[in-house]
Formats: sequence, structure tokens, C-alpha cells
Amino acid sequence: MGTSHLPDFIAPAQPPAPAQGVMSAAVLPADEVLRTLDVVAGEGLGGAEVLRRQAEFGPNAVATHRARVFPVLWHQLRSPLLGLLAAAAVVSFLVGERSDAVIIGLIVSASVGLGFVNEYRAERAAEALHSQIRHQAVALRDGKALLVDVTALVPGDVVELRLGDIVPADLRLIAVTGLECDESVLTGESLPVDKGLAAVAAGTPLAELSGCALMGTVVRTGAAHGVVVATGARTEFGKIAAGLDTHPLDTEFQVGLRRFSMLLVCVAGALTTSIFVINVALHKPIIDALLFSLAIAVGITPQLLPAVVSTSLAAGSRRMSRRKVLVKRLVCIEDLGDVDVLFTDKTGTLTTGRIEYMRAVPAGGHHAGAVVRWGLLATENEARDARDVGGNPLDQALWRSPATAGERAGLDGFTQVSVLPFDHGRRMVSVLLRDGDGRLRLVTKGAPETVLDRCLDVPPAARDALAVEFSAGNRVVAVATRSDVTATQGVGPEDERGLTLVGLLVFMDPPKPDAAMALRRLSGLGVAVKVVTGDNAAVAAKVCHDLGLPDAGVMTGGEVDALDDGRLAEAIAGTTVFARVSPEAKARIVHAQRLSRGGVAFLGDGVNDALALHAADVGISVDSATDVAKDAADVILLEKDLNVLADGVSEGRRIFANTIKYVLMGTSSNFGNMASAAGASLFLSFLPMLPSQILLNNLLYDSSQLAIPTDNVDEEQLRKPSHWDIAFIRRFMIAFGPLSSVFDFVTFGVMLWVFHSGPAQFRTGWFVESLATQTLVIFAIRTRRIPFFRSHPSLPLTLAALGVVTVGALLPAMPFAHTLGFQPLPMAFFATLVGMIVAYLALIEVGKRLFYGAAATTSPPPGHYAGHRHLRRRASRFSTAAPLSTPADDAR
Repeated sequence: MGTSHLPDFIAPAQPPAPAQGVMSAAVLPADEVLRTLDVVAGEGLGGAEVLRRQAEFGPNAVATHRARVFPVLWHQLRSPLLGLLAAAAVVSFLVGERSDAVIIGLIVSASVGLGFVNEYRAERAAEALHSQIRHQAVALRDGKALLVDVTALVPGDVVELRLGDIVPADLRLIAVTGLECDESVLTGESLPVDKGLAAVAAGTPLAELSGCALMGTVVRTGAAHGVVVATGARTEFGKIAAGLDTHPLDTEFQVGLRRFSMLLVCVAGALTTSIFVINVALHKPIIDALLFSLAIAVGITPQLLPAVVSTSLAAGSRRMSRRKVLVKRLVCIEDLGDVDVLFTDKTGTLTTGRIEYMRAVPAGGHHAGAVVRWGLLATENEARDARDVGGNPLDQALWRSPATAGERAGLDGFTQVSVLPFDHGRRMVSVLLRDGDGRLRLVTKGAPETVLDRCLDVPPAARDALAVEFSAGNRVVAVATRSDVTATQGVGPEDERGLTLVGLLVFMDPPKPDAAMALRRLSGLGVAVKVVTGDNAAVAAKVCHDLGLPDAGVMTGGEVDALDDGRLAEAIAGTTVFARVSPEAKARIVHAQRLSRGGVAFLGDGVNDALALHAADVGISVDSATDVAKDAADVILLEKDLNVLADGVSEGRRIFANTIKYVLMGTSSNFGNMASAAGASLFLSFLPMLPSQILLNNLLYDSSQLAIPTDNVDEEQLRKPSHWDIAFIRRFMIAFGPLSSVFDFVTFGVMLWVFHSGPAQFRTGWFVESLATQTLVIFAIRTRRIPFFRSHPSLPLTLAALGVVTVGALLPAMPFAHTLGFQPLPMAFFATLVGMIVAYLALIEVGKRLFYGAAATTSPPPGHYAGHRHLRRRASRFSTAAPLSTPADDAR
């Protein structure tokens, strides 16, 4: 960042006037803002001054991705049920039930500690992911344009904005070329806003600050330079983001978790209240009744669900990393599993992106050398050396081809007078040239359709040749000239008329060898793949046909622009290829698809894909992409193997499937066990299980479930997106919970009428039986296959489940068993237990056949993401592992 040029000492400098924010800067002329910030537009800040301002203003961040101990611990402790249980344990200790209180405290502490350790590890994994990502902006420092981390920007930095960029801070614009910004993340307005240099009147609303570019907004068209007037939480974006919980992000997965948690709160509240009332009505001690009812509520709540989810995501990110996929945020893995539709650009994703020049096709009596010569000169770059050719891949291919070496040697006699850059509306670049004799000539190069429309007397043979090249899937650029040019200062779109077609330049961009296999895998995963490209419709359709995509409808950009969002959403279903679409149209197509309530991903690698990457639920790019595209993406494929994208989709669905296993098993078996406890309270003269025993049972059971993230998932569960269905979970709980209760009541009968057990042995027998049945039922519930042993669980899950059951069976024989209220069990009980477990699993299999055969198991379409999701997602870009506050902040 220019620090290598710092002097040996830093002379004291007069601090500039404090930055007053974008609202104040917007009413001032740009020159006055520069003076206020003590910066020269063409020089930028010096390295020493940058360091001083960084110390004063802190990082340009609105959130922190630092893994912090106390927030994670608070996340474990904030459960109201745990708080009530801890309070009741304290009361129990004070009234003399000290041993029970200590045991409850230890068990609760172990449960909280277990969840804390796993969730904190996941937080550290998320921090490591963030630390690998660098979001950069082009800033002018010490007179040089440098790539600077966005969090290192300070007020006074002069930064450059280009198509697809996210504005890195609040800027007062000082130079503008056709700039439009999408400010919907701040204002909710879908239409882009024109930008200029003029100051605005005081009190102008945020949406009308035409002379400023706001942090978090996206450059839709044009380019600009601006001076930073506010950073971090002082920006308008930062003020909004500060009012939100920016970590974690709201995904459909997390919305489902919250809805599920509300269901559990309702069930737990009903059970807790009824059990407490019943026990008090039966004249049992109030403290015991309170502790028991609260323990029931804790028992039905899957306390380790956040830890299971976090552990799954952290493990998933590590697996994705081994497969050469960089996931910028852990929740992106869940998002990938939700994807129903994938929009992908063609160049560099489905094709190799290594464009090769093939040949020139002359027209109208011109020769091939002239086509190549004018094609070489019609470039936005002034350099005549292939190493200096800019980012246009077609220019690069033409300049670096050995076949054009002869023409390149004869270009020294031409001088560029003016350049009209390429844009996605015109799809052309025009260059005004002066030859050695001082004569002017306009050379235009671009999409054949647009160039030919501006040419006079296009030979039919040229149109026929163009159709042949398109049908072969080749990329074609048309070259035309005009010699009767009088403008000497510049050239505009009005000059691109009356052209004479010189010929066509033909390029080849072959499909990737592995793209067809990857697309077949995605199709097998239920992901509809659609191509959105700026290329010609015939070329795109040919590539799609060669890769095995369905030969469905083709729409052009003009047809897309003619439809409103509702009709466009309907048209998307029957369209495979969207061709000749602008960056804005790409983003609009993605947005329209999101209105259909499906998860939408966009895969692209170019500058013109950045807007669509921002608009998608999941933006995906490749390692060879432009910096703008990679910056906008959520997921980066580090290898040019698109199969890793299919791996990512499978991984997201695997995580969801394993989480649902925990939810279904925990709610059904816990619901059954707690309902059994409520029923037993009606006819027993003692509590069927001590509160400490219920909590210990829950802790052991949950511990075994931490191995669920390692479990295998049946192939049929990965074939389509899975979404939260609270109604399905509720039906499953009600259907399978009573099956668990059946064997609980059988256990009650065996303990009372066969073994004539007292309170201690009764509780011990039910503890062992409930732990064994609710833990081992995972093997049946984890799969829809019947019988369940046709699906093989992972080894860690198998060992964890069997290990916990073994621990539960051995506990009553331990020397400290009496402290926990346990009593040794006769061997005949264990023989009976084996029979009950076998019968229970068999009954579950019968229940599965009936339930899945009769219930509507198709998940509903996913709902929309939370309203602030895109703002929160954008905020993650401006995050740092360092604290956000600084001493200078506090002083102000």
C-alpha cells in the first residue's frame, strides 16, 4: 500500500478537518471537498498520511468476523429454560437439596461447555475463511494506482470505480464517465441512479445524492473517480448495518431453524406447564415438581442443534477446501444445497476461456490482411505490444496469434486520436485513427449484428459467411471503417454510421472437456441449468447442444427487455439460453427467477457478470475470473473443473439432510419420552426420573449426536433441493413420538410388575431404556430405506451411538451411581431391554412405511430470504478480524 516508499521519519502534519460524512460533502463542490480533506486529486494520499489516518479513523469496516469467546458463550447461555433451571437449582441448594443441585449444575455446565467448544471451533473456521478473502479497491497513493484492501481505505483516499464494482466507501465524485449505480441495498429503488459532479442542495434525500457514490452500492454502468469522505460505521451503509445483527447471515436454512425453535417453545411450554400442574395437584414437593418440569422442557429441546449445524458447516468447508472450492461464508454451503436454478455465463465457465484466433473472412473486395490490420488497431489500448493489451480476451487472442504477426509489424504509422470505448448497449468499440499522411479514419469493431446494421451495402455473401460461422459455434467480430470523418477532437456514437464492412474475425472458444459431465451431475441433482451470455444466440445454442443441455427456447436481450418482471419469470421456465444480454439484463433475469421462490445461483467469470453475481442467492466464480467477478462471488472454484460445483451442491444437501436427521430423531423420541414422563406422573407416587437424571440422559444422548455431521446420506436424498417443512416435522413428531412412549410404558410395567422395583431402580431402568431406544433409533430414522440396514451409517456415528448406550448401561454399576440416584439392575432386565430395542426398531420400520406412504413428503417451495439478507451479505465484505472501535473514535 505504498509503505515501502515511506521516509525514515514522519514529519508532523497539520491534521485535516474531520470528515463530515457524505451528506455534508454532497452540498460542496468537488474541489472544496478535496481541499477540506487536504488531498490532491492526481496524487492521492502519501503513505505516511495514510498510516496517520488509519490510526485516527480505524478500519473501513461495519462488522467483525473475529471469533469471540463471550458472544459464543452467551449464545449457549441465553436459553430461558437453562436460566430457569439454573435458578431452580440454586433454590434447591438453599433449601437443603444440595447434592441434587450440584449434580444439576455440573450436567448443565457440561452441556453448555460441549456446545460452546463445538460452536467456537466453527466460529474459528469461519474466521479462517474470511481471512483468506481480500476485497480490494483501486486507490491513488503517492501518485500511483494501487490495489488496496477495502478495509484499509481512509477519508481522503482517491479511488477508482469500474463496471461491477461495489463502492468501497462513501465517495464525493470528482470525475465521472456515464456512471450509474444500483442503490437498492440502501434505498430499495430497483432503478439505477445517474451520477454526476454537481453539488446538491442541503437537505437532499439520500436517494438523490447524484454527486456521491455510497458504500455498498454497485456500479451498473460507466466509470468514475471519487474521494473517500466517510468510512466504516460513519457511512450511510454502515449506519444501517450497525442496526442489524450482521453475524450470522439470514439464510433460508436459518429462517427454518428459527421457525422450528418456535415450534419447540410451544411444545415445551405446554408440557412443562401441564406436568408442573399435575405434580403440584398430586401434592408432590413444589421444588421437585418445578425442577422436574423444567428438566422435561430442557429434555425436549435439542440443545446441541446449533453445535450440530455449526460443526456440519465447519466440516463441510474443510471438505470443500480439499476439493479446491473456496467458500467465503460458511452458510454459502447451505445456500448451495438450496439451489433450484443455476444461471451460468458461457465464456470461461462452460468453455475453456482460452480464446484462439482462427481466421479472417474478408468482405466487399477487401483482403484478409486488411481485416486483421483494422481489427488490431480497433482497440481501447494504445500499446502496440501484445503484452500490454488489456483485459479484452478477443483483443488478446488477436494480438498474440502467430497468424497476425505480419500485420502487427506494419502498425507504427497509425496514431489513435480518439477512442469510443466498448459498452454493452452498443456492443462496439470505435477508434479514430490518423495515418502517416494525416488522413483520418474511423474503425469500428464489435458484435456483427450491431456493426452490420450500421454498414452500407453489406454483401449477401458476408451475411451467409456469418451464419455459417455462428452455426459452427465460433465467435465472430465484425470490422468496418469510415473514411469521411471530419471530427478531430473526439468521436461519439453518432459517428458510428455509414460504415463500410471490411470483414469478419473468427475466434474459437471450445467447451471445457469436463463441462458436460458436470452439467449432467447438476441435472441429476435437480438443478436446472440455464445459460446467460452476451454472445450470439446461435453460438450459445450450439455450445449448449454440444454439452448436452436441453434444446429448449432461446431468448435475446431485446426480447428480455420487452417483458416485465412477471412475464419474464414465466418465460424463464421454458428457456435454456439467454443471448446478447447486457449486464443489467443478466441481473434482471436472476432477480425475476428469485421471484419464483426458488434458490438461484449464478456462475460467471467476467466483469459483465458482476451485477448478476451480486443479485443471485449464491454467486459463483472460477479461479481464472476477473477480479471484479471473483470479488462479487460467494464461492470460488479454485480449479477449472466444474464438477466441484456439483460437489458443493451435494455437500450443502448432505449437511441439510444430516441436520434434519438430528431434528426428526430428537423431537420424536424426546417428545415421546417427555410425554411418557407426564403420563407416569399421573399414577406414580414418585417422580419417574429425577431432574438430574433427565439432564444427564439428554447430555449423553446429545453427545452421541455430534457425530451426525460425519454420516453418509442416501443418494436419493441428494437428487433434489430440500427445504424446511415445519408441518412435516410436526407430523413426524406426533407420529413417531407415541411409538417411543409405547416402549416407555412397557418399561414401566416391567419395572413395577416384573421386578417390583422401588423408586431408585424404576428410575434407573427407565433411564437405561430411554437412552438406548432414543439413541439407537438414529439407525432407522436416518434413512427412508426399508429395512434401515440397506443404508450404511458412518463409522463415527455408529461408534458414538453404541458407545453412549454402553455408558448408559454401565452407569448403574459404577461406584458413584448412588450419587446420581441409580441402583444396579438385574441381568434379566438387559435381556428384556434387547428384546424391546429390536421390537422398537421393527415398529419404527412399520411406521416409516405407513408415514412416508401416506404423508405428503414433498417440501414446499422455499420462502424468500429475509428482507435484509442482501444488506447483511454486503456487510460481510466490509468486515475485519480487528476490533472496530479505536481510541480516536472514543475521543470523538
